[in-house]
Amino acid sequence: MKKILLSLSFLLASFATNAQSWVEQASGFNDASRGISQFSIVNANTVWALAYNGADTAVNIQEFTKTTDGGTNWTPGIIDLGDSLLEINNIIAVDANTAWVSALIPADGFGVIFKTTDGGLNWFQQNFNAYTTFNESFLNGVHFFDANNGLSYGDPEGGEFEMYTTTDGGENWTRVPGANIPNPLNGEYGYNGGNVFVGSTCFLVTNKGRILKSTDMGLTWSVSQAPVTDFGSAAQSARLSFSSATNGCMLKTIGTNYTFYTTTNGGTSWSAGTPFTGLYRVLTYVPGTNTIVATSAATAASGSAYSSDNGVTWTSIDSGAQRGIAAFFNGSTGWCAGFNQDASTGGVFKLSGTLSNNQFTSTKFSVYPNPSSSNITISSELDSYKLRVLDITGKVMINKELNGLENNIDVSSFSNGLYFFEINAGNNTETIKIIKN
Repeated sequence: MKKILLSLSFLLASFATNAQSWVEQASGFNDASRGISQFSIVNANTVWALAYNGADTAVNIQEFTKTTDGGTNWTPGIIDLGDSLLEINNIIAVDANTAWVSALIPADGFGVIFKTTDGGLNWFQQNFNAYTTFNESFLNGVHFFDANNGLSYGDPEGGEFEMYTTTDGGENWTRVPGANIPNPLNGEYGYNGGNVFVGSTCFLVTNKGRILKSTDMGLTWSVSQAPVTDFGSAAQSARLSFSSATNGCMLKTIGTNYTFYTTTNGGTSWSAGTPFTGLYRVLTYVPGTNTIVATSAATAASGSAYSSDNGVTWTSIDSGAQRGIAAFFNGSTGWCAGFNQDASTGGVFKLSGTLSNNQFTSTKFSVYPNPSSSNITISSELDSYKLRVLDITGKVMINKELNGLENNIDVSSFSNGLYFFEINAGNNTETIKIIKN
């Protein structure tokens, strides 16, 4: 049976008061010891989280929880896939109503993709004809870059990695041609965890220590060798994190020895590596910054820390607590996982304080005309940057990377109203309000 990369277990613990700390929130599950294996952050208010059974990880559950008010209230739900044997391996959401999950039966590798459009009340299957080849297919995950463009990815089938893209929210899927993907090595396969998505860029890891990378939402791929022989074996493993399409880090584990690496070119090459002696095992970037948050996850209750200089120096957030998997919207908004005691106690921790100041010190963008009925021009001093356009509900309308000093954005299909142009470059973010009329 294929292993899942970085299987995590967590312990309940209190937190210490600091300039930065974790504030307990109730995940809402009635059953005690529900853990969180993944967060999917839509915006500062809307977050979906995938649950697992912390009391007995061998017991499969199909549950999630969701907040639309920044975590003040979390509402749990069931992901009904019609088969209790299907194990959900990831969740991705684009707004408060729309999300997808991937799931499979590990014994045979058969995988399914399900979507909800009503906030998780009902789920329906998509991509029926994929991941159905016995002893070859193995669905590793699904990701959506916006409401329309998505990618599902799995192990080699028929001699090529099995990947599909969609441009209509999952109604129709097209297999990525083998010619667009590097050939798999003998015995190579991917993992259900440890894969990273930043804007339109994808990083998928394999048991051969390779990183498959796409910069165009999965249409074409390149491959590079990381300084690790396997991303998920018992003998050697590693975990990636990226804050942008180019800036990333990796923590390699061999027994009780840990080595920290960084990259500035999207994983094409890596630093020489330095010993990592901290007690933390899961590293997560604050998007668009050089700030990394380290949580203890499956190790002893060692708390958490952060680095604002790409891992050179570290500052403690808390100690004596075991923090789970983490995710961040920006330098002052993020969550990490825990276990609940009951429906009103515990399960999620929200960041209190600011880890990084990721606002531009001076405006480097001109966005005009405003208001506009059709095209909006972004004029910039920078060569490249990332753009997200959100409507007033937090729904992501556009999510793309832009190059050049001037770009035109077509908003003619948008409904009239207020939109937020969130522009990110390196360590900095600027949000500009635009009116579509």
